[in-house]
Amino acid sequence: MRPNLDGLKTEIEHYLGDAGLAVFYGLSRGQDSLPVVAWDCRQHPDYREFIEAARTAGVKLIVLHQREFSYHQVDEALEQLADCDLPRDEYLEFERRLKELRIYDGMVCSIELSFDLAGRLFLFDLRTEWFDDLSEMVDEIQALTAEPDDNDTPLSGYFSRN
Repeated sequence: MRPNLDGLKTEIEHYLGDAGLAVFYGLSRGQDSLPVVAWDCRQHPDYREFIEAARTAGVKLIVLHQREFSYHQVDEALEQLADCDLPRDEYLEFERRLKELRIYDGMVCSIELSFDLAGRLFLFDLRTEWFDDLSEMVDEIQALTAEPDDNDTPLSGYFSRN
């Protein structure tokens, strides 16, 4: 996987134009209300396959979104990490791994292609490996800082006369 997807975005734009498809530069659609059909980018990372599937299905418009990485995402994760109650070694490992990601500031970390068909959102979401790593670390940190709900107590409301 490429560490930066900048060149790939330009390549995709040219390919879409050559395929006769209109490009709409939109925001990420991962949170749309339509049911999502996600493309398997791990097994089929070639955007051309996705575009050809769309074209064969009669799609005329593809939404293109790119996400640029900002070191601020690392800073936010570090702030959340500070609230975690971790052993020193684990904390320092998280901190080291997060700080290493600052070198990617300004690089394209994700390219998303999407189209609507038959009431569904078809989504191609290609991410760099380092951005996937960041996302996983942020998820772990959020899980470590999540406060349990009062309703999550074990056997809440259970009464035993034993």
